[in-house]
Amino acid sequence: MKKMKMLRGLCAAAALMAGMSAASAADGILTPGELKVGLEVAYPPFESWQDNKIVGFDAELAQLLSDQMGLKLQLADTKFAGLILGLNANRHDTVISALYITEGRTAQADAIPYADTGAYIMVRSDSKVAPKTEQDLCGLTVGLQQGTSWVTKLRDLSESYCKANGKERITVKEFPTAPETLQALLSGNVQAQVDIAGAVSMFAERSNGRVKITSPQTIYPQTLGIYVKKGNTALKTEITAALNALRENGKYAALLQKYARYGITETQAR
Repeated sequence: MKKMKMLRGLCAAAALMAGMSAASAADGILTPGELKVGLEVAYPPFESWQDNKIVGFDAELAQLLSDQMGLKLQLADTKFAGLILGLNANRHDTVISALYITEGRTAQADAIPYADTGAYIMVRSDSKVAPKTEQDLCGLTVGLQQGTSWVTKLRDLSESYCKANGKERITVKEFPTAPETLQALLSGNVQAQVDIAGAVSMFAERSNGRVKITSPQTIYPQTLGIYVKKGNTALKTEITAALNALRENGKYAALLQKYARYGITETQAR
């Protein structure tokens, strides 16, 4: 009889836990009390390791948002190409990792606009070429991080502009991370690197004069998005409200000002 009561108690407890899990999922959070954010920690100034800690614009924004929402922040280092896949596989609640809002991505997940930026072109300081615009990349071998939106854009440009105007095509080479793309540039495996303005600016700052930015203005200006799983209206609403609260109390403006030199500005898509 005691065993039966114990078994019933265990079943009741399991049902209660299942109910709590279902309620948690309904509220849009995978783990009660936590906000798990996916990001690739190899993309300064947005996210990088410093003294065994993840730092950068996105990391600070994630902390501000989690504090505003009353949740404990957990950062999940994830390969760039697997961020949206991990989101849809329930490995993290949201993605805050300098991801542009594109049709391809919004077909897989929902996005909340949070900042505007663009890309810079970078070459070695001893390079014989100094491309100022994307059109100047015709005939060059260009390094890009795998999964970035510029891969498709430059391949399209190669056909629609370079080839159409009798110029040599752009040779696009993809690398797993932005730092690995930089190493390819430094070793001469590519002639130019195209990446988000903030990352390129920081790479140039830390290169001891080995690389330089040749584009006077950003190319392919776009909006960055915080991504949540498609249909997760509850979490999207909560994050949007938290972000708006940070705008109203001045904390987000202070964060933008801190990173203004890296070409990160308030989004026009609010």
